[in-house]
Amino acid sequence: MSPGPDGVLQEGRLRPPGLGLLLAESRGLFELNASLLLSPLLMRAPRGDGHPVLALPGFLASDLSMVPMRRYLSELGYAAHAWRMGRNLGGLGRMRDSLRMRLAEIHAATGRKVSLVGWSLGGVYARDLALWAPDKVRYVITLGSPFANDVRATNATRLYETLSGEKVEDFAQAREAIAGDLPVPATSIYSRADGIVNWRTCLLRPSDRAENIEVLLASHIGLGVNPAVLWALADRLAQPEGDFWPFDRAGPFAIAYAPPDRAVSA
Repeated sequence: MSPGPDGVLQEGRLRPPGLGLLLAESRGLFELNASLLLSPLLMRAPRGDGHPVLALPGFLASDLSMVPMRRYLSELGYAAHAWRMGRNLGGLGRMRDSLRMRLAEIHAATGRKVSLVGWSLGGVYARDLALWAPDKVRYVITLGSPFANDVRATNATRLYETLSGEKVEDFAQAREAIAGDLPVPATSIYSRADGIVNWRTCLLRPSDRAENIEVLLASHIGLGVNPAVLWALADRLAQPEGDFWPFDRAGPFAIAYAPPDRAVSA
């Protein structure tokens, strides 16, 4: 079966991003530096209402990877929480109990619903948590998370299966639910220039409470520190509990966002 254009194989199968995109992931450092330089502009984002936000790191990452994001959200007025589970070595089934306990702990301590921000694999966990406890979850935002379509289409699949002891096909029923509509508002932020995850695996079904936001030229490694991603993240979290309106792509980072209908027409 030969690869087709833009990461698609014949017979509807997807393939991981190519070598060129994978090698270009090193630009994540420039995205971090751009956020530091643009921090005065980023602080003009809508302020938070103090509700708790749980940041879930990606595969092989730890809470350290989420420090810039958590610090930014804290400065905007949110109660940003780390996951406190060390390095994310994968395993949806293996991690479920610990994740549910962490969510319940934050909800009980604050008395408020918790917004979940998950980077890559962390976003898969976030969507699973929202299905389990919609009464405890306020909002779900995923960053480059492969939860839909052919989720094997990543450059980390084999390593994930080796370290987690879990095949991607395991928990098929749960993964089908994770790919479906959530009982809470949700936003998927992704990039077609992602060198780790095929961007088509990040697309949720748009609805009156769910949307996709494409950030142009962002790397997978840089999604959690990219200034346009951080701005969109702050904008989405600032919505009052129970409300949802589509992301307004105007503003200081307008040039970094693709039109909202591009994913639908892809």
